[in-house]
Amino acid sequence: MVIFVTQDPECLFCKIISGAIPVDFVFQSQSVVAFNDINPQAPTHVLIIPTIHVENIADLAQISPEVTAELFTIARGIAAERGLVGYRSILNTGADAGQSVFHAHLHLIGGRSLAWPPG
Repeated sequence: MVIFVTQDPECLFCKIISGAIPVDFVFQSQSVVAFNDINPQAPTHVLIIPTIHVENIADLAQISPEVTAELFTIARGIAAERGLVGYRSILNTGADAGQSVFHAHLHLIGGRSLAWPPG
């Protein structure tokens, strides 16, 4: 059984969701918010996160496949709004994969040619 909390007062992303750390949201719904990354790796680098605190995308997929799907739907919409011809959706799960904020999130990256393989 995966246990989650609505908000974690120590979590950076939960502080953003609650308004304790102000950001300009590019998208907001009851279950998902999106904002520009403060350290962008491409001309478009948006973080898309669930409003509930879940440590990683694997746990989110188990708890709420609907919210997990919504992350991708929102990414597609933002990419279309920004005129991206192609983009990358990145989901890091665990420290070994590069996850540094342990609140599930999707990186939407685009606006330039992206090399393969990444990192």
